[in-house]
Amino acid sequence: MTEPPDLRVMIVEDQALLAMELELVLGESGCEVVGCAMDQTSAFAVAERERPDLALVDVNLLDGMTGPGIARRLVGEYGSAVIFLTANPEQIPDGFAGALGAVSKPFDEATIRAVIAFARQFILHRTLGDTPRRFRLAPWLTTPPSDIAPH
Repeated sequence: MTEPPDLRVMIVEDQALLAMELELVLGESGCEVVGCAMDQTSAFAVAERERPDLALVDVNLLDGMTGPGIARRLVGEYGSAVIFLTANPEQIPDGFAGALGAVSKPFDEATIRAVIAFARQFILHRTLGDTPRRFRLAPWLTTPPSDIAPH
């Protein structure tokens, strides 16, 4: 008998094949994928309905560079953890908009599995594990709170 999923995850990615691949890897990693979105409007509809624990969010979507705004709202209003997916790391906002970190495209299955394990440890236990290969950790996770400038 397999363990029930311990993380509810949404995917915000406008490349349908990549979203499908992520959904497969997430399912195999013990996550429940609660929805996929390709733009800001769809992302907020899924978030409102499903209240995900974690969201994998592409920075640049069909409706423009809306990923950072989606991340801020998911973190602030829904309490979701966010990991950015991007082919353009220079587009990640300063401070990471509350996201845990970012993974550069292209990535492989092993990288996604390691990033999910990292996020799972943070979400369930509020501790930081080893930073996965090819994962850029958000600066707010390693900076003492008094040193972080307000946004």
